[in-house]
Amino acid sequence: MDDMIRCANPDCRRFFLPHPCVRNQRYCGREECRRVRRRLWQREKMAGDPDYKANQRDSQEAWRGRNAGYWRRYRVCHPEYVERNRLLQRRRDRKRRVRNLAKMDSIKTVSLLESGTYHVIPESADLAKMDPLSWRFILIPAT
Repeated sequence: MDDMIRCANPDCRRFFLPHPCVRNQRYCGREECRRVRRRLWQREKMAGDPDYKANQRDSQEAWRGRNAGYWRRYRVCHPEYVERNRLLQRRRDRKRRVRNLAKMDSIKTVSLLESGTYHVIPESADLAKMDPLSWRFILIPAT
């Protein structure tokens, strides 16, 4: 039990006996844990090695060229994927509070205020000092 270590995969965390030829082994040999380890390694490699990232991009582009129409065929053969994606996209849209994705340029901004100085007078009559507060508003377009 002294030589056993805990798997670094947060979903596994099982104890395992590291392989004697693998120095600093942190993940057990289960397929899921090996997949997690490889995915983490690739994420770090992509972030730190611009040549590796460029090679991956070129490789993916070549694959898309060889397999034109793959995703179109996949969506036709897997309607449950299409429906799931549609539901998730609706959720993302709601989260961003986007109302009209197709016609973003047609949304008109309506401003109730214009740039300028405004004097705000409190409503409460029981205040001893009734001097107005002066506020300067400068409207910045959202574009």
